[in-house]
Amino acid sequence: MYILTLALKSILNRRSTVLLTIVSLALSVMLLLGVERLRADMRESFANTLSGTDLVVGARSGSVQLLLYSVFRIGNPTNNVSWESYQDIRSHKLVAWTVPLSLGDSHRGFRVLGTTPDYFRHYRYGGGEALQIGRGRVFDDLYDAVIGADVARELGYEVGQQIVLAHGAGDVSFVQHDDKPFRVVGILERTGTPVDRTVHVSLSAIEAIHLGWDSGAPVPGRQAGAARIAGQDLEPKSITAVLVGLKSRIAAFRVQRFINEYREEPLLAVLPGVALQELWDTLGIARQALLAISALVVLVGISGMTTTILTGLNERRREMAVLRSVGARPWHIFVLIVGESGVVMLIASVLGVGALYAVQWIAHPLIQSAFGLSLPVHALSAHEWKLLAAALTAGLLVGLVPAYRAYRYSLADGMTIRI
Repeated sequence: MYILTLALKSILNRRSTVLLTIVSLALSVMLLLGVERLRADMRESFANTLSGTDLVVGARSGSVQLLLYSVFRIGNPTNNVSWESYQDIRSHKLVAWTVPLSLGDSHRGFRVLGTTPDYFRHYRYGGGEALQIGRGRVFDDLYDAVIGADVARELGYEVGQQIVLAHGAGDVSFVQHDDKPFRVVGILERTGTPVDRTVHVSLSAIEAIHLGWDSGAPVPGRQAGAARIAGQDLEPKSITAVLVGLKSRIAAFRVQRFINEYREEPLLAVLPGVALQELWDTLGIARQALLAISALVVLVGISGMTTTILTGLNERRREMAVLRSVGARPWHIFVLIVGESGVVMLIASVLGVGALYAVQWIAHPLIQSAFGLSLPVHALSAHEWKLLAAALTAGLLVGLVPAYRAYRYSLADGMTIRI
């Protein structure tokens, strides 16, 4: 204990140099833990977004792309699914329920999802949690809208608020459906999924706001105002994707084969869990590379600490000699230098963990706002503790190099002035 106290006093005596080393190491530890936490939290957030759905169906593309745009609202579809094909899927004898999804519009940067009331009955997230209406009700009129918790919070919306949808899924749109305003009739409870950042309307409403449009643009003279919609055919011509629940999960591969071999148009049915695993396999190389780079950054920081101690040893020869002269043995000097390395690494690790929580606290709402992913602030996981312990151990082991050099210094060598 006395040696460690002496090591701490020695560090304080050289605080300017040591402070820079500690800052460098703290940033390295923060990066190492941050990469691991981002990977684990993103995987958990993605996995909790959809539960209880057996198949996701869309136009033929890639399974990961289909999952991203239909469930996570990331990206855009390459094509749509015709309404006739959707009816065939829904009428399959092994299908228990279906939820059609129609994307393509937005409201002030938030995605608009056209669907049916079945969405609120069958959509599950997390461990099977159902969507809950916090205020208001589910839409039942043509121009009703149900918004997610983040939409209400960020835009300050309440039940009864009038909103105008925009054409296109970008943050900025120059084409507004201002002739057909919607009214907010319900606000969903927070889920921590992309549902929180979605405006939900009926499929008929999506058709209504696009009456008189052709190839994604309004045709002059053919647009019908809200008052002239009555009596119009509002059955969708196509949809973006379909969530499918089966009567038995054993039939998942059978129904998947039926859809993938559908002759009327090229369709793709994916198992959400399999597609999610494919996504993580795709990102696996990048994740490992980031983790390796973070570990190398920590090693570089530790090497810098070792270099600083080695450089200072020549200036501390007289200090070591004084310690030897008052009775310190060579192993005391060895433990002193190793103790300094350990104290520096411990302080840097504590600061690194603190910096990680500070950055996560700041970045959490930004990431959720941009991607709809929830990355909650929580205690260190077992794996993160292992990484932290590995960094501390590496700091102690590398500290053996300057400790061994100091151990070799003799009393006479310390008292000798070299020119």
